[in-house]
Amino acid sequence: MSVLDLARPEIRAMQPYSSARMEASGGKILLNANESAWAPSGEAGKGCNRYPDPQPAALVNALAELYGVHNDQLLVGRGSDEAIDLLVRAFCRAGEDAIVIQPPTFGMYAVCARIQNAGVIEVPLAADFMLDVDAVLAAVTSAVKLVFVCTPNNPTGQPIPRDEIVRLAEALRGRALLIVDEAYLEFSDAESVSSLIDSYDHLAVLRTLSKAWALAGARIGCLLANAEVIALLRRIMPPYPLPLPCVAAALEGLSAQGRADAYAHIRVVRAERARMAAALATPPGVRAVLPSQANFLAVRFDDAGAVYQRLLAEGIVVRDVRRYPNLGDALRITIGTPEENDRVLAILKSLAMDGRVLADGSAYGSVSGKHS
Repeated sequence: MSVLDLARPEIRAMQPYSSARMEASGGKILLNANESAWAPSGEAGKGCNRYPDPQPAALVNALAELYGVHNDQLLVGRGSDEAIDLLVRAFCRAGEDAIVIQPPTFGMYAVCARIQNAGVIEVPLAADFMLDVDAVLAAVTSAVKLVFVCTPNNPTGQPIPRDEIVRLAEALRGRALLIVDEAYLEFSDAESVSSLIDSYDHLAVLRTLSKAWALAGARIGCLLANAEVIALLRRIMPPYPLPLPCVAAALEGLSAQGRADAYAHIRVVRAERARMAAALATPPGVRAVLPSQANFLAVRFDDAGAVYQRLLAEGIVVRDVRRYPNLGDALRITIGTPEENDRVLAILKSLAMDGRVLADGSAYGSVSGKHS
């Protein structure tokens, strides 16, 4: 069977919107899109009087080379969130089909499914936050069209071994798409599973420039998948998803200098992650630091709420993940610059020294004196 047999038949049959930019085949005087003939004031808006290419060739080429896929196996969108939404809308019939997720995990999988009125089947991660492949497969019914896995997982940080992803892909062939979210892969020791796309036409991989490539504000993400899946999603994608300034920022970030800078920062994050994990494990009131291969650490505290409030009072914002299953005592701390990380450690050290917050949460007043 074709992987497209899993998609909604009405999506396969629909006539996609044909934008003016897609229909334009050359020409110097563009009078087909009702654009302004005049560029806006200022250098930043140069060229913005014209609609951008739906899939800019230079950016597609650069990303396909970076991720090791063919151009027709890559879709660029507004962060990986857009790809998640497109997948759900293309493959899940409202009120009939479903997705499978493994909480605690990235929340947008469930959000997109619920907006589409698709079912959300939850298969919790094991107590050590590892994936239970047998449990996932047991939960896959005929209604399930998409199975999402996140590696390294957000918000816990653990990767999924490659052989387990292969096992899932083998078992899901002809039954559902397997979507592997690799948003944090650059910070891990693992290799991308995108090399398996040619072997499994129902495997798709999410990548993003928001994390390791420092372009969260540009909102550039990718889906790597079978060419037929990419072509299907382009049918329902908005006609002009990528603003020109964002494309320019991405191309600059993917230049030789941009890559050198990104790889240097990744090395710093990995070293700081190890340093922070060791330092955070020692203060009284810290229950555990979860192992992580991402650019963050999930940390369990005796009183996570009090620690959160104290850090916030000192101008430091971390992620409160206590609402997630099995993380009712945890905060997620992104790895910052060495100086930012030193500040976090100094505050936690001061809290431990005064003995009032980490242990029982009885107070979280301002820290006096210098931090070491």
